[in-house]
Amino acid sequence: MRMFQNPEQVLLIASVILFFSIFAGKAGYRFGLPALLLFLGVGMLFGSDGLGIQFSDPNVAQFIGMLALSIILFSGGMDTKVAEVKPIASQGVVLATLGVLATTFITGGFIYWLFGLFGKYVTLTFPESLLLAAVMSSTDSASVFSILRSKGVYLKERLRPTLELESGSNDPMAYMLTLLLIAYIQSGGMNIWEAGLSLVIQLSVGAIAGFLLGRLAVLIINKIDIDNESLYPILLLATAFFTFAATTLCKGNGYLAVYIAGLVVGNAKIVHKKSMGTFFDGFAWLWQIVMFLTLGLLVNPHELLPVTGVGVMVGVFMILIARPISVFLCLIPYKNFSFKGKLYISWVGLRGAVPIIFATYPMIAGIEHAGMFFNIVFFITILSLLIQGTTVTQAAKWLDMVDEPERKDEFGIELPEEIKSAMSEIDITPAVLSHGNKLMQLTLPDHTLAVMVKREGRYFIPKGNTELKENDKLLMISDNDEALLQAYDSLGVKDYTMKKN
Repeated sequence: MRMFQNPEQVLLIASVILFFSIFAGKAGYRFGLPALLLFLGVGMLFGSDGLGIQFSDPNVAQFIGMLALSIILFSGGMDTKVAEVKPIASQGVVLATLGVLATTFITGGFIYWLFGLFGKYVTLTFPESLLLAAVMSSTDSASVFSILRSKGVYLKERLRPTLELESGSNDPMAYMLTLLLIAYIQSGGMNIWEAGLSLVIQLSVGAIAGFLLGRLAVLIINKIDIDNESLYPILLLATAFFTFAATTLCKGNGYLAVYIAGLVVGNAKIVHKKSMGTFFDGFAWLWQIVMFLTLGLLVNPHELLPVTGVGVMVGVFMILIARPISVFLCLIPYKNFSFKGKLYISWVGLRGAVPIIFATYPMIAGIEHAGMFFNIVFFITILSLLIQGTTVTQAAKWLDMVDEPERKDEFGIELPEEIKSAMSEIDITPAVLSHGNKLMQLTLPDHTLAVMVKREGRYFIPKGNTELKENDKLLMISDNDEALLQAYDSLGVKDYTMKKN
């Protein structure tokens, strides 16, 4: 019997699933459950063991995952500030490469020993054990980005940019290890030097292509001058897809390229930057939902029961032993992380959609035990999101890694890049009011305007005789930022933020 009789039924079911996912995510947030875990759960609920939607094509799931990761990684790159990442760039790169390699071999050795111990169940060769470990070796960018940002966690020791840089750039290493091990198993052997060369070429081509295509995208966006502003986000979306596809066809790593391209675009001065960023944030969330729902539909929950014991043992080993060992080994040369900081990095080694997507590659390649690999990876992802994903904030508190929140942008206004001026927000304190409580009594430099006041959640445009009150927020615009800063000093203004074009 056909599941759907017409396209309208497909759209109806898809919209119901999306509604259900959003409401489930909102309810889960109240109980501290990661939204992405609930999206997986919704997919399983509507799948073959639930409400009966039949979906079992790993090729389609892999394609959807590829599209989703291109958008998520590009969006994650756009949101990453180079100024924050630069001081910890080498640490992030080491964790994203050597950390993944160490996790693969440590976990692979444990899997080989474990299946040898329970040989009556299934016996895995060492390369097969390494393949299963490689599939799970990277932390998931979608999970890390969404959980850290949705929780609003502010961390000490630059932990947040370190974790985001690692999770955004370690998928290529896991991807290449997965493909190399599949090729090794299928061919019965591989030249280690060829494998190493292939690894270097993919990383190098991916990094160079991502940077060059990102710079080209910035140039095109600023020069093209499209009358319809709504087309700029579409142009950026095309850039993300083109970067991934072109780099992959040139034998580079598309996942690394698309993240670096997003990093270049997000840190450049481009027109309509705020609107494009808002579009990509929403679009990235849509594709996260679609990706997790698809993977939830792909799994048959009853098939997870036979791998529960193995999944628990391997998952707990990765969380408590393999991940901490690889992190501490990689960070030995670096002194900017405390012991507690390294423990927190070890704990936020979240698994998510990426390992599940990578688990479809052995299935498509026809590797023996690939179905079991997929179920183990799926189970461990759920375990990781349940244990680690729900304790991101609590672990930071236990380890005393929670920092003071950054000053909030109260007005949320961005000036066009072509306007050369400085915009600042100041807090009205008793020290400021001591110079007079009317706007006209504040001594400010020429060519400076007070354009808006926020008072108790209400916004209004001030005049010269407007009386200012303590705890007001005042938005200023000036074309002489140095003179404005001197005026702030004379007024006793201590709390302010400034953005310069």
